[in-house]
Amino acid sequence: MNISLEGKYALVCGSTQGIGLATAKVLASMGATCILLARNEESLKEVLPLLPVPFSQPHSYAVADFSDSHQLKLVVETILKKTIIEILVNNTGGPKAGSITDATSDDFINAFTQHIIGNHTLANAVIPGMKLKGYGRILNIVSTSLKTPLPNLGVSNTIRAAVGSWAKTLSNEIGQYNITVNNILPGFTETARLTSLIANRASTQNIDTASVKNEMLESIPMKRFGQAEEIANAVGFLASPAASYITGTSLRVDGGRTPSI
Repeated sequence: MNISLEGKYALVCGSTQGIGLATAKVLASMGATCILLARNEESLKEVLPLLPVPFSQPHSYAVADFSDSHQLKLVVETILKKTIIEILVNNTGGPKAGSITDATSDDFINAFTQHIIGNHTLANAVIPGMKLKGYGRILNIVSTSLKTPLPNLGVSNTIRAAVGSWAKTLSNEIGQYNITVNNILPGFTETARLTSLIANRASTQNIDTASVKNEMLESIPMKRFGQAEEIANAVGFLASPAASYITGTSLRVDGGRTPSI
């Protein structure tokens, strides 16, 4: 089974921590040359040396904010002047927690800009090069709320579903060029995002964080939270040549938590 990414270039978004950083490490270990994309340059400088270099790959980084689609477009265009990207990992922070009735119009607009417009801007930019290479992998880190809404995540539930429809539509249009588009749906994963969600739920329900954590763990058949590396391993496989006939799918990596087949 060929899972080597030697000689391929990957643009990994939100890659200074959590699932994004873990994904960059996995792709680099498989041979990809990674370009990290995030908004904090100091953090990018700190994590860049952490990436494996089994083939002496010249990893690099670029600075952009997914909330500024114009800046994002300019940054990726600059990258593409030097490099053809064969693997795109769309990953950015989830919308803040809260009920859908408390959400403002701006909350929806900001989330749509970050997740739909951001993903679409990057995908449209890299697709011509992928067509030229005859190889492309577009991978979106989403959430299991794409399959079933999660409590107290009104905006996130809405936008995640939109990302799923966008990705499926895109996969149908560009599959003929050997470009796949897939979503990875992490369950409860030990990241800063999970810590924030636990704290928010504890505050909303007026209970302690330990009780919230135990409640979450009980909802997972494997009775533990996922690790960022476990999500990244799924990304690595879908980015590889071995996953050449898998497209338009949403892969749950959630310890069995999602209550559907």
